[in-house]
Amino acid sequence: MSVLFALGSLCFAAAAIAAQWASSPRPGIDVTFFAGSILFTAAACLQYLEAVNVVRLVGPKARRPRLRRASWEPERIDWLASSTQLAGTIFFNISTFAAMKHGLSTSQSNRRVWAPDAFGSVCFLVSSTLAYGEVCHRWFCLHWRSLPWRIAVLNLLGSIAFGAAAVASLLEPSSGEPLSARIANAGTALGGVCFLIAAVALMPEAAAEERASVAGQHASRAGA
Repeated sequence: MSVLFALGSLCFAAAAIAAQWASSPRPGIDVTFFAGSILFTAAACLQYLEAVNVVRLVGPKARRPRLRRASWEPERIDWLASSTQLAGTIFFNISTFAAMKHGLSTSQSNRRVWAPDAFGSVCFLVSSTLAYGEVCHRWFCLHWRSLPWRIAVLNLLGSIAFGAAAVASLLEPSSGEPLSARIANAGTALGGVCFLIAAVALMPEAAAEERASVAGQHASRAGA
């Protein structure tokens, strides 16, 4: 999951930087954005499955449930965050796929490319806000030394940057040009970098959780 998120983030950051310096639309840039969205969706699927199949019992009687492909648990903040993020990646799939088709009118581009991109950015912002709230156990906290907190903050900053990029990429009806191509590309690149760092940081976080789980199992057996 970490590798897929990292590769997807790298695709978005690299494509946005290339788009900023490109003098004309290049098919390779659009393909890179689309590839990044597919990687995001694959990673989000794994994250959703992880939330759906989380072990709900703690201690020696804890058993991993049989693999479930889906569930409906809106009362759980981790389920809500992962479900919303998965929906956001699908919106990005739609947007980046539509962007590969050139010759669209301004209204068609805003409807087929910008609208799903905006919806995807909103989903990412909601998801990252929920994840931040889950880490803090409230809606604001400062835990500089906590790796999960730093990951949540990076994802939140990346989502804000993606949101700013989505707003700036809206095409003006009069000119057919985005409100600000520079802000759109910069926001996408910054968001991609934030997501990339957060994705890489998931690896040591997972290793620490694994060590804690093994230590807990040993302690439980010793107590028994």
